[in-house]
Amino acid sequence: MAQDPKQDTSGEEVQAPVKSSKKKLVIILAGVLVLAGVGGGAAWYFMKPKHADKKAEKHVEAPKPPVFLALETFTVNLQPDPDEKFLQMDVTLQVAGPEVAEHIKLQMPAVRNRLLMLLTSKKASDISTSEGKATLSEEMLAEVKKPYAAGEKPQEVTGVLFTSFVVQ
Repeated sequence: MAQDPKQDTSGEEVQAPVKSSKKKLVIILAGVLVLAGVGGGAAWYFMKPKHADKKAEKHVEAPKPPVFLALETFTVNLQPDPDEKFLQMDVTLQVAGPEVAEHIKLQMPAVRNRLLMLLTSKKASDISTSEGKATLSEEMLAEVKKPYAAGEKPQEVTGVLFTSFVVQ
């Protein structure tokens, strides 16, 4: 009977070649090294200081709070429609900053004149609806933004707000 080459005559097994167990060990070590590298790279990425984000935050300025400039009450006669009516309203201007508010205060007679001329050209039916009031606000904004002197840039007025509005 032929003997198995893995067994010697005493009946003990001879160890298999060590190559396959070394190959497994090398593959396992390579996998562990790859995982350690990925983990280290992730830790470095997430733990690095975020200087770029801080620089971007410094360049973004906080929005300035709006500056409001209240005008004196306007009382004007409206165009006959078929009855004579008058308008009494309080207006507040929203401006870009305190320096714009100061400039408009210096030009207040011209501002009031422009707005009075606009208001007296209106009929009660023109301004009694929400759409009419919105249109009036836009027209008033356009009048206030116009330069007050030749060569002057337009005023930085961002809104015309009605704080009181009575048509009788």
